Amino acid sequence: MRLRVFMLLGDAALVNLAYYCALLLRFEGSIPSKYLYGYLDVALVVTAVSLGSLYVHDLYNRIWKYASTDDLLAIIRAVTVSTVGVAVIGYFSPSPLPRSIPILGWMFNILFIGGSRFVWRLLVDRLSEPRQTVRARKALIVGAGDAGATVARELRHHRAAEIWPVGFVDDDPGKQKMQIFGLPILGTRDDIPRLVQQHGIEEIIIAIPSAPGEVIREIVSICKATPAKLKIVPAVYDLIDGKVTVSQIREVELEDLLGREPVSIDMEEIAGYLGDQVVMVTGAAGSIGSELCRQICRFHPGRLVAVDFSENGLFELEMELKESFPQVPLSVELADIREKRRIERLMEEYRPAVVFHAAAHKHVPLMEIHPEEAVKNNIIGTRNVAEAAARVGVKTFVLISTDKAVNPTSVMGATKRVAEMIIQHLDRVSDTRFAAVRFGNVLGSRGSVIPVFKRQIEKGGPVTVTHPDMVRYFMTVSEAVQLVIQAGAMARGGEVFVLDMGKPVKIVDLARDLIRLSGFEPDKDIKIEFTGIRPGEKLFEELLTAEEGVTATRHRKIYIAKNNCIDTETIEMMLGELNRDDKFSNADSARDFLSRFVPSYRPYHKHVAATRSFG
Repeated sequence: MRLRVFMLLGDAALVNLAYYCALLLRFEGSIPSKYLYGYLDVALVVTAVSLGSLYVHDLYNRIWKYASTDDLLAIIRAVTVSTVGVAVIGYFSPSPLPRSIPILGWMFNILFIGGSRFVWRLLVDRLSEPRQTVRARKALIVGAGDAGATVARELRHHRAAEIWPVGFVDDDPGKQKMQIFGLPILGTRDDIPRLVQQHGIEEIIIAIPSAPGEVIREIVSICKATPAKLKIVPAVYDLIDGKVTVSQIREVELEDLLGREPVSIDMEEIAGYLGDQVVMVTGAAGSIGSELCRQICRFHPGRLVAVDFSENGLFELEMELKESFPQVPLSVELADIREKRRIERLMEEYRPAVVFHAAAHKHVPLMEIHPEEAVKNNIIGTRNVAEAAARVGVKTFVLISTDKAVNPTSVMGATKRVAEMIIQHLDRVSDTRFAAVRFGNVLGSRGSVIPVFKRQIEKGGPVTVTHPDMVRYFMTVSEAVQLVIQAGAMARGGEVFVLDMGKPVKIVDLARDLIRLSGFEPDKDIKIEFTGIRPGEKLFEELLTAEEGVTATRHRKIYIAKNNCIDTETIEMMLGELNRDDKFSNADSARDFLSRFVPSYRPYHKHVAATRSFG
């Protein structure tokens, strides 16, 4: 309150000073008494009108430490309104003022009132600006764009950061020798080694969130030749609100070297089918399921129902979601999708509008040993959830599938292909829109190759790769889930959506990159050993069969596989066999079932027998 009174008094003085200066300018320094006393007659009213306009435009409810162009525009609006009032007052005054005085007064008021605010901001910034401490580590920022500027500003004002930015490097010729927040652009990426030595740089921060993986890989390669520690600003799709903060700057990870274009999603379309709706996610404690839950919560569902059979995983997910999204009603249900009655009760209780079915056994070698369990979980479990969803009138059902369902040579891939067939059949015979989304490997997911490589590197090697020519499609979990949610919004029923996975990556190249990021040289410090292709694996995965082909959608990263005609009689025969309780009591019965309904699947009896005997 005291500050507002002080500002009102200060503005009153500045308003009158502005009109006095206007009179001085108008009469070239010698104001006739007639006009000086004429202004004094109306000075009180002019001051009241001016302060009233400033008050109405909320200029006394702002924190001027953060003054910006928006605040300057507010000052201009307020002064313009008050100037119109002053012109009217001057016109009807017994001693009219020259017509130029309101215009000149407008100019001086903006200069004095606006200037006072920004001088205050400059003083506060100067007094509160932290100085480089002896302990602060010198940092070089790679990228002089919006992200780089944000990082520099955050570091300079974040006392706990203990990092002091020295300058930028950027490959744009137009930015060379320029400055951002007083920090110079010192050169291009090729100058990094020289700048590190010249300025004693201890940390290099890559601040190019939209850069492709090839660019990040080149920069990392240059930086690895220096003793400086390397950090990075996350990719755009990993930033929750698109804004960069100091806490988000992290170590460079393998995902950054594979960097892909940011995903654009139709927020309005997604909000239309998830907002205020009951949404159920099965397999909610897994890598894909938990990320689905996080991203769904951002669209404000009426209730999120998280279903999983992992007690610990479900508990951890519940704690995380309640802390991060306290406003979203949450139900966690410990349930096994193989238990048909339990799933039916859950569907009856919650009656969700949307279901994302992510629950599945996914480890290829393990499912080769236990095919009966893969059939029970991936096929019978999917049938249980899908039929229960159709029975209660779920609007949209999305199955999370895999590229291994295409021409499958593994048990896991074959079971996922059957799951796709089931939901396509149910789409034809129910009112629910059933769709599947097919994509490749997710970086960093549980049991995936990268965590395995990291553990092997921590133990000093060797890093084991199955084959030097083994390639896979990779996608980050956040990118995959964004596209899954977008595909759900586009579903009209019966589609198998295929995500654009980009270029396939050699597994051995991933291993070498990860070894380098860990500070070692591949084949020198850490050996790479080739162990041979495991049963069920292929050298490369496919996203489509030769018969399917694709149809483009309005989203450039999502395609629709053209439907193969699925024989209804065959599907009904298959569903009939799934209803027999004794059907999958052993591995041979499961393999026989898959061989009959998925022609491309060929079982690996020899391997399984050996594994069971000696494992």
